[in-house]
Amino acid sequence: QVQLVESGGGLVQAGGSLRLSCAASGLTFSSYTMGWFRQAPGKEREFVARIRWSGANTYYADSVKGRFTISRDSAMNMVYLQMNSLKPEDTAVYYCAAATGWGFNSPDDYVYWGQGTQVTVSS
Repeated sequence: QVQLVESGGGLVQAGGSLRLSCAASGLTFSSYTMGWFRQAPGKEREFVARIRWSGANTYYADSVKGRFTISRDSAMNMVYLQMNSLKPEDTAVYYCAAATGWGFNSPDDYVYWGQGTQVTVSS
């Protein structure tokens, strides 16, 4: 079965960095787009970034553009989210997700989800 397992969250001061990892299994990877989403308390889940499994295309939410970088390691079936210049408003549970096709920013378009990892940015 499909499994997405996130890791790498934690507590960091504003201006700091974290790298989130997502270990994927059970997918035909070349058919999927991998995305990162986040959900803060009391807010809806929001799109952060996505990447074609081929790595040829990436796309970011305006709120993280220039600070976050999504990447993947096809050999290891891993997806990463490097987060730099973190702000308190980046505090959320971060989720890795998989969608068939490309161009999707809505959580409804993603069919597989990980359990999430907490990122807390202190001011």
